[in-house]
Amino acid sequence: MMSYIIRRFLYALPLLMAVNVLTFVLFFVVNSPDDMARMQLGQKHVTEQAIQNWKHQHGYDLPLLWNSGQAGGKCLSDTIFYQKSVNLFLFDFGISDSGRNIGTDIRQRMWPSLALALPSLAVGLLVNITLALLMVLFRNTYVELGSSVLCVMLMSVSSLFYIIGGQFVIGKLLKLVPISGYDSGLAAIKFLILPVMISVVAGIGSGARWYRTLFLEEVEKDYVRTARAKGLTETQVLFKHVLKNAMIPILTGVVVVLPLLFMGSLIMESFFSIPGLGSYTIDAINRQDFAIVRSMVFLGSVLYVAGLLLTDISYTLVDPRVRLS
Repeated sequence: MMSYIIRRFLYALPLLMAVNVLTFVLFFVVNSPDDMARMQLGQKHVTEQAIQNWKHQHGYDLPLLWNSGQAGGKCLSDTIFYQKSVNLFLFDFGISDSGRNIGTDIRQRMWPSLALALPSLAVGLLVNITLALLMVLFRNTYVELGSSVLCVMLMSVSSLFYIIGGQFVIGKLLKLVPISGYDSGLAAIKFLILPVMISVVAGIGSGARWYRTLFLEEVEKDYVRTARAKGLTETQVLFKHVLKNAMIPILTGVVVVLPLLFMGSLIMESFFSIPGLGSYTIDAINRQDFAIVRSMVFLGSVLYVAGLLLTDISYTLVDPRVRLS
C-alpha cells in the first residue's frame, strides 16, 4: 500500500502544477496587475506612481510567465508566476495583497467552516440513507411514488430559495434562531442551526434518490434472496445486509467530500455571515486579491487529491477483496 500511496503522490504533483498554471492564467486574463492595484488603492484619484509603487511592493512589477530581459533560469524565476507559486508546494501561502497572513487566516477560519459542514454532512447522510431505505422498504407502493415525486420537487428548487425562505420564515417571522452572524464556542450553535437545517433539506431530493438507486440494485442480488429464504424480515435484510453491501459507493461520495468540507460552503457562509473559508474566498474574489484566490484554489486541489486517495484506502477497509497495487 505504501508504494501505491507514493505513486499517487507523484502523480498528483503535475496535476497540482497544471491547476496552478490554469488558475494563474484565468485570473490574469480577467485582471491585470494595474487593475489589482487600483482595487486595493481605491479607484479615484490614484496616481500612476502610486500604482507602480504598489506593484513593486507586492511583486507584481515582474513579467507574468516569461522574463525575456533575463538569461538562463532567471527567465522563469524572475516572473510573477514563479515568485507567487513555488512556495505553495511548501504550504507557505505568504501574505495577501491586503497585507494579511494567509496561513493565519486559514487556521482561524477553518473552524467555522467545519462547524457548519460536519453537522450538515452527518445529519444529511443519516436522513438521506434512512429515507432511501424506507422508500425501498415500501417499493412499488404509493409511499414510494409519493416520495419519488417529492424528491424531484425538492431537487427542482434552487438552494437560494431554501436559504431566503428559511431566513424569512424561521429567522424573521418565527424568530426561533438568528438570521445571520456567528459567535465563538458553544454560543455559535444558535447561529448554525438554521444553515445546517437548510443544507440538509436542500440535499434531501438528490441524496435520497441516489441512495435509493444504490439500494434497489442491491435488493435484486442473490444474497438478498438467500437472506429472505432464511426467514429474515425485509427490514432486517435492508438494514443488516443491503446497507452493509452498499457501503463502497456510499464511502465514495462521503470520503471524497470530507477534505473539501475544510473549504467551507461559498453560498451558505456568505448568506449567513459565517466567517469561514468559503466567505473568505468570495471576499478575495471581490477584492481581486490574487494571493488568497490562488492559495484557496491550490488548497482545494490538494484536499481533493487527498480525498480520492482516502477513498481508495477506505475500499480496502470495507471490502477485503479490494487490493491496491
